[in-house]
Amino acid sequence: MVLLQIMTDVTGPESSNQSLSVIDLTLKGGFMMVPIVLLSFVAIYIFFERFLTIRKANQDPNAFMHRIKEQVLKGDINGAKLLCTQTDSPIARMIEKGLSRIGSPLKNIEASIENVGKIEIFKLEKNLSTLATISGAAPMMGFLGTVIGMVKAFISISQQEGSVSPKLLSDGIYTAMITTVAGLIVGIIAYLAYNYLVSRVQKVIHKMEYTSIDFVDLLQEPR
Repeated sequence: MVLLQIMTDVTGPESSNQSLSVIDLTLKGGFMMVPIVLLSFVAIYIFFERFLTIRKANQDPNAFMHRIKEQVLKGDINGAKLLCTQTDSPIARMIEKGLSRIGSPLKNIEASIENVGKIEIFKLEKNLSTLATISGAAPMMGFLGTVIGMVKAFISISQQEGSVSPKLLSDGIYTAMITTVAGLIVGIIAYLAYNYLVSRVQKVIHKMEYTSIDFVDLLQEPR
């Protein structure tokens, strides 16, 4: 509605009686709307795919670690490994690697857990850089569409002899305004989505670090 009101104010009262759909506005934005729309779909896909993945990884590890402690203190390392295998989470995979290194020096166990943690963090952060790129690229494409629209408007003016009617300039003005608005909308949403996902990843990393320290402390407890 805001975009429609803006376009109505610019194009004058002649167009105020016309109802423009979102598709009509998109088409009037010119060919630069194609990459902007594609970027919006990519951003939406990345956000929901990462959101579901991170939410799955962001499980409360307390119950899991309680069961691991029970198995380790009883000396049932194989039972603890089986529990890790049945639990699909980054923390479980880290603990499983640590259990497989029991008997090695403590530093080697810590290093193996840390290496698995780095791999899991890399998996969690997959495609987040793409989302950050979209947040910057979409507004730039919108500004490029603005420049192209203004060039079209000036070409129309140069080719027109005598007075220039607003209707003649409408195509260029549509391209200039719609691409800018669309690019900014996609960029802002992608930027907010990126920062939200990064904050969620940081929470998962904090749980991974806390749990790994808890596991190493467990190995040092007297039996």
